[in-house]
Amino acid sequence: MAGHGYTKLDPAVERWNTMREAVYKHFRFNTRTARQSILGMVVFPVAVYALSSNQDMKWDWTGKRKTESLARVAPAPAAEDSD
Repeated sequence: MAGHGYTKLDPAVERWNTMREAVYKHFRFNTRTARQSILGMVVFPVAVYALSSNQDMKWDWTGKRKTESLARVAPAPAAEDSD
């Protein structure tokens, strides 16, 4: 870090920085880190893909007025029940 000028060094911040810079040397997979890795690299991207592929081509925002439906395939008008 910058140790010159008017910067005052904090020993606790320096220890924390040193620990964070060397974390790759001591990293090991255990139950917690394996679960976090699987969630972050598999489950979350699959969920985002599933959501986006479900919603893709479902909505059309171009040139719509206030009373028009945003759905590409507009729902059938509600049938009024007249007796």
